[in-house]
Amino acid sequence: MLVLAYSGIFSPVKDNYPITSIREKLTGEPCVSSGLSHSFSLIVRGRISEAYQWNIYGMRLFLFFSLQLVIRIVFSLFYHKYPDARGQLIIFDITGSGILFLVSFFPFIRSIVAEFLNLI
Repeated sequence: MLVLAYSGIFSPVKDNYPITSIREKLTGEPCVSSGLSHSFSLIVRGRISEAYQWNIYGMRLFLFFSLQLVIRIVFSLFYHKYPDARGQLIIFDITGSGILFLVSFFPFIRSIVAEFLNLI
């Protein structure tokens, strides 16, 4: 919910985001996450094509956070409604959320691994 609130509060027009890219400030080079805040703010406002211009992975991550919010609500309801199936629900939740995370964040994970390998 905080990601959605952050995206709605800070305006892409004012460009007043409090969280900045440390890597970009230090090296002057953009990283794979550069422009995400701007992209998220544009998505919240329905300006999807502009959002892709700021970060091509913005929609992917925005959908991840949005789906996680819905999944948390649905699983909470099932968890309380079906106490006998809690173990299975937890395993299903962990597996599904883990796969969704890996698919959504793959470009970022790949970038981190590539940076690490370049340091070695």
